[in-house]
Amino acid sequence: MIRSEGKLTNGKADILIAEDEKNIREVLSLSFSDKYTLFLAADGKKALEILSERSIDLVLLDIRLPEVNGMAVLKQMKDMGISVPVIMLTAVKTVDSAVSAMKLGAYDYVVKPFDIHELSALIEKALEKRELERENDFLKDELEKSGHFEKIVGKSGKMKEIFRLIKNVANGDATVLITGESGTGKELVARAIHNQSRRSKKLFVPVNCAAIPENLLESELFGYEKGAFTGAFERHLGKFELAEGGTIFLDEISAMPLAMQAKLLRVLQERVVDRVGGTNQIIINVRVVSATNTDLKKEVENKKFRSDLFYRLNVIPINIPPLRDRTDDIPLLVNYFLDKFNMEFGKKIKGFDNGAMRTLATYTWPGNVRELENLVERLVVLSRGDVITKDSLPQEISRKLIDERSKLFEMDFIRQAMQKSNLNDRQLKAIELVKDQGKLTKQSYIKYTKAPKTTAFRDLNSLVKLHILAQKGTGKNSFYTFSD
Repeated sequence: MIRSEGKLTNGKADILIAEDEKNIREVLSLSFSDKYTLFLAADGKKALEILSERSIDLVLLDIRLPEVNGMAVLKQMKDMGISVPVIMLTAVKTVDSAVSAMKLGAYDYVVKPFDIHELSALIEKALEKRELERENDFLKDELEKSGHFEKIVGKSGKMKEIFRLIKNVANGDATVLITGESGTGKELVARAIHNQSRRSKKLFVPVNCAAIPENLLESELFGYEKGAFTGAFERHLGKFELAEGGTIFLDEISAMPLAMQAKLLRVLQERVVDRVGGTNQIIINVRVVSATNTDLKKEVENKKFRSDLFYRLNVIPINIPPLRDRTDDIPLLVNYFLDKFNMEFGKKIKGFDNGAMRTLATYTWPGNVRELENLVERLVVLSRGDVITKDSLPQEISRKLIDERSKLFEMDFIRQAMQKSNLNDRQLKAIELVKDQGKLTKQSYIKYTKAPKTTAFRDLNSLVKLHILAQKGTGKNSFYTFSD
């Protein structure tokens, strides 16, 4: 159960005191009742009831409680999604348990009998930390509402779903496979997973599998010992060892050779690496996130990628949509990149006019977000005014946009003509061939449909009369294309 952590009472922090000794509860109550709103529990069961019903800011938790002990309460708080500072109250004999509690997420511990002034200072410090965490959470929520998550920009439904997925998978250790076209931001998603996880204080180590020569990939990933090969003058730690405790990102995983795939599979299964030239296995604690812009299932079918490795990598799949499928995000991305490059180049460009923004929003972006970022950078550098207009856009974008609209109009016209006409399967094939090849000769039509010459002539002539196709040229040089 995930609960709101907001204050409920008059601006005072709400503190739960879970302590079975009545005299200690009374001392704590007398000491802090003026400053905080207090809730008292004499056993662990009552403490959990209060935690489930109220939004508590801090817990003073005795380790030895009846009904449910303090350690179990701490574990259940974690399961309930309650993330507030917990100060453990312990006798000298249970200090080891208090240390274990801190490993479970407790803020600190005090040993009985405690100095009330020292405890008061510790409570204030913990509440200050909690307030900072609240402010950070608020700022993160506001950024996310405005379409910013980590360094990923987007507020379309598809991107919100990806943000939600990143949050859900971040704190696990399951492998993640990120798929998507080039330029969609796969590494940004991988970094967001790392930054949102408990591994965030350790390294995020990216590896481009396609950029490392095949004969060097093993030593780059797993390291090598001194003297392992010519030029190995000292021990070299591999990327997996460098990522210890953190995350390794294997980009363009489909480019990994089959022999290397078998070695990676063993690492994932046994969680150990062997340095090249080494005799000892090194135990590793690394999360593996990989990415590809190819269809790995097809690569498996074509025997270019191991099926067992694919299933190991694809425990949690995340597919990033191409920019053309989330056009609502284009204005947001444009303004984000505009601010970025204004700052970088010392410019003061106010924005894009409506014509320019409409053109950008309707372009198909084969290079995705990366192409858009590069374009905005180019426009900022070259712009002489304070507004970027449609005329400032490169001709290839305007021309391609016109071509795309023309094709859409053409296909819509053909679709309408087909609906009004009773075309046979051969004629539908003719239209498909012209669409794919740009033109069609009578000879190729006969070859593809195996129709007699007279039938072929009748089919094509009918398409011409319907103004779907037009015949160009004469004699043996004649061909058919879409009607103007």
